[in-house]
Amino acid sequence: MNDNNNSSFKRVLNTRDVLMVAFGAMIGWGWVVSSGQWIQTGGAIGTAVAFCIGGIMIYLVGLTYAELTTAMPKSGGEQNFSYAAFGSIGSYVCTWALVLSYIGVVCFEACSFATIMQYLIPDFLQGYLWSVAGFDVYLSWVAVAILASLLIVYINYIGTKRAAKLQNILTCIIAGVGLLLVAGSAINGDTANLSSQPFVGETGGGIFMNIMKVAIMTPFFLFGFDVIPQAAEEINAPLKRLGRLMIASIGLAVVFYAMVVVAIGYVMSPAEVDASMQDTGMVTADALAKAFSNQAMTKVLVIGGLCGIVTTWNSFLIGGSRLLFSMSKSHMLPGKFSKLHSEYNTPYVAILFLGLLSIIAPLFGRVMLVWIVDAANFACCLAYCMVAASFLKLRKTKPNLTRPFRVNHGKTIGILATIMAGFMALMYLLPTTSCALTWQEWIIVGGWALIGIVLGVRSKMLYKDNFASGMDIY
Repeated sequence: MNDNNNSSFKRVLNTRDVLMVAFGAMIGWGWVVSSGQWIQTGGAIGTAVAFCIGGIMIYLVGLTYAELTTAMPKSGGEQNFSYAAFGSIGSYVCTWALVLSYIGVVCFEACSFATIMQYLIPDFLQGYLWSVAGFDVYLSWVAVAILASLLIVYINYIGTKRAAKLQNILTCIIAGVGLLLVAGSAINGDTANLSSQPFVGETGGGIFMNIMKVAIMTPFFLFGFDVIPQAAEEINAPLKRLGRLMIASIGLAVVFYAMVVVAIGYVMSPAEVDASMQDTGMVTADALAKAFSNQAMTKVLVIGGLCGIVTTWNSFLIGGSRLLFSMSKSHMLPGKFSKLHSEYNTPYVAILFLGLLSIIAPLFGRVMLVWIVDAANFACCLAYCMVAASFLKLRKTKPNLTRPFRVNHGKTIGILATIMAGFMALMYLLPTTSCALTWQEWIIVGGWALIGIVLGVRSKMLYKDNFASGMDIY
């Protein structure tokens, strides 16, 4: 093993790899299991509108990311941006929050992988262990999640390029399955289905609130483009193109989600959507089966969703491990996280740590999916708000900073991105909102903050003036 903290990554990712890593992260598994819930909450057209609203926020934040990433193409991304703008403490808060959001996705995918096996294997749940918040945890469920975690960790452990190759293949499969649904719906759908469920609500105000209920969830399903800054030192592509790829990946993901929910609403009536939700909850799979008048097509879509789990899981394991590596390299976290493998040149300790958390998560059962999504979503919005604010401040304090990808109307874009991301984060804190954090989610957020404080104080005392040092951000 290599204990050299100054070791650098190899530039092994090309343009296609970058786009597939980001796009694959954003179109993972959520569209398979959550589309029915979205349509019931906001309507088919309303959900598409909600993703456009969420997409606008992500797009604005993405523009700030694109400029900052090309100006500071170093591993760690947000850590570097926030450090340049707000110093070591601001950088620590921003990066630690983002690590939670990445961990949330990794744990979410571990639980999702086990959940999807229930739809592929008859009598899958065997060996009752215990119950958590009303959900029964089975040995078979936990075992599959752990085995999947070990496989994903191994793939990332032995090399970033290998992980990227897997990502390319699986992302193409997901996109193909999604387009299959859209094509089948276009041929065999009925406008009467869509016209009977465009929106949910009796009044304009009610419709708007229901759309916003969906919109507030969209960041969790749309963040993933920010994996690119984490792997910036491993990308072999012109900087200006890197910024464009980030924006392109966001646009592709929004279009994909909108097409899928409209296709479902076009091929299934409200009654059929409700029946599917009460039965398996796999509305997207049932929609594909109806579109082709073949129940076996549900398996095709579920397999596509399985690929989606792996792509998202893979992307965020790459991103999360690079964040931990960068924080450790700058003496914000224990030095072990910045070790690179002597043969594979991967941050193996950080990868193993995230893998361990993904192994623990399934022990809490499927209820962990809900808790971790909300906690991670809040952390993500908070980090996005700080990045947007960093963009604004650096436009003022570092006007001469080389920016290969420069955003037009930067001040306006920065203000809008900061306000929208801040508003999204605030919605999780206000007890009167429909998406306010529950006490279990507060434990996750509060516990993570406490761990961050302890580790931050320890690093500050241990490294003193070297805390946040060595960040060659320009």
